[in-house]
Amino acid sequence: MFIKWLERIQLTLGILFLCIFFTAILIQVITRYMGVSVVWTEEVANYSFIWSVFMGASVMLNRREHFKFDLVLKKLRGKKRNTLFIINDLILLAFSFAIFFYGIQAVQSFWNYNWVSLSQMKMGYVWVSVPIMGGTMVIYTLNHIIRILRNFSREEAVE
Repeated sequence: MFIKWLERIQLTLGILFLCIFFTAILIQVITRYMGVSVVWTEEVANYSFIWSVFMGASVMLNRREHFKFDLVLKKLRGKKRNTLFIINDLILLAFSFAIFFYGIQAVQSFWNYNWVSLSQMKMGYVWVSVPIMGGTMVIYTLNHIIRILRNFSREEAVE
């Protein structure tokens, strides 16, 4: 239940930031056509796109659509398939934890930097998307591992 709730929040955030991205691009195109330059649209588009991609990457990892050995998985059944899932998830867990850990360091290092066009905005708001992505990827991957281990004694493979 918690995982579905977390995924729904991330998906909503990803869609929201994608809408902000498209709106900023639309404003930029319209104002340039009118001969007016709106400087802030480029940064808003870039940073909102970063947020949407990172939130979407976590959701895709939870749905197992981001990274898997598809060719091998189609040939395996039962415990062998679950073993491959566990190996895959352990690799993803290490990678996700590294993203979370180094993401926190990046936020701490760059928090007080300011945007170029909107000087009242801190870069920390952009960088915080990295540890959020890494942390939720850790949660999703741990959930996958727990689910696989619960069903490991059975012959059926977990998806």
